[in-house]
Amino acid sequence: MVVDVVLDQLDRVQDRIGGRFARSEPRARAREYVSGLVAGLERKNGWTLAEQAGEVSPDGMQRLLRWAGWDIDGVRDDVRDYVVEHLGEPGGVLIADDTGFLKKGTRSAGVQRQYPGTAGRIENCQIGTFLAYAGGRGHALIDRELYLPEPWIADRERCRRAGIPDEAGFETKPRQAMAMLARAFAAGVPFAWITADEAYGQVGYLRSWLEAHDAAHVLATKVDDVLTTTNGAEACADELIADLPARAWRRLPVGAGAHGPREYDWARVPIRISRQAGRGHWLLARREVTDPTEIAYYVCYGPGRSTLPDLAWIAGARWRIEECFQQAKDEAGLDHYQVRSWRAWYAHITLAMLAHAWLVVSRSLAAKGEPVPASQAARLNHCERRGQPPT
Repeated sequence: MVVDVVLDQLDRVQDRIGGRFARSEPRARAREYVSGLVAGLERKNGWTLAEQAGEVSPDGMQRLLRWAGWDIDGVRDDVRDYVVEHLGEPGGVLIADDTGFLKKGTRSAGVQRQYPGTAGRIENCQIGTFLAYAGGRGHALIDRELYLPEPWIADRERCRRAGIPDEAGFETKPRQAMAMLARAFAAGVPFAWITADEAYGQVGYLRSWLEAHDAAHVLATKVDDVLTTTNGAEACADELIADLPARAWRRLPVGAGAHGPREYDWARVPIRISRQAGRGHWLLARREVTDPTEIAYYVCYGPGRSTLPDLAWIAGARWRIEECFQQAKDEAGLDHYQVRSWRAWYAHITLAMLAHAWLVVSRSLAAKGEPVPASQAARLNHCERRGQPPT
């Protein structure tokens, strides 16, 4: 589709999702909601978004999230397609990760004391599992699932009070990642690699599932992960890397950091004999330049011609989802919601993903020298003045 970049990108997004709404009123309010999310408000909740839209109470915004007639998962698919339309490329990377949303009380769907990652300690929070898409022109979130701990699933009455469907069962975060990846595969999302951190990479059934789908991947794993060598023996990840000679290590940059290029020393060793022609398995290691004792490990599967720089670059690409979380929270209110129910969580998170995708695409257009609507250019300038990182 030929994109007329002179048109307001928000209007184009609204046109894309318009058919997901049963009535004009929630459709119009969704536009106001998304506009408010990127309006630079200090807090983005029902009250502030309603005031931004010129409404006297938050009732309409709350109704949009809680029970208004619209296809939330359909909008999720529209967000994915919008991102792929503007950022998609054959060499794209799919990235799975989770992030926490700090909450008070015990009534919000899925909330409990658990480790949210972002806070660095156990907190009372909800956790969302996400899938991001990264290409050369930018990166954005394209799918999401709310993680429900086992104690929640065991208490069906508590689930019903939070609006959680009776058919919702317990799913690990890797299982949620598999469901999101399956949707991306079915939708024909163009990608070359998949990456994720240790919480996903150490899970054998996820790695087997990806290989069964011939999906190339670089997944972080544990130091003591037991791997099969090319001669059929078994050894821990650190043992395989410890046997490598010094010449096996190469210093490689894997992207820009806050203080210049992020550089590490990298090495790899073949593992397992691939059951598919033209494919290979490797154990990849990343060593800190300033502290050689700090080593991270990755299990890799992909084209046999893959080089060490190829694998290192994909491992480094995982940080793009962290940037997505930071930007979506700082600029699009991803974590600013004040809702408790299952449906309202999905509604808000989906609209926040839409708002973030709109910002990412607008930046991509600006980087190519194409016109960006004046209203959106003002918002991008506002972000730059606040010192927020570019997408």
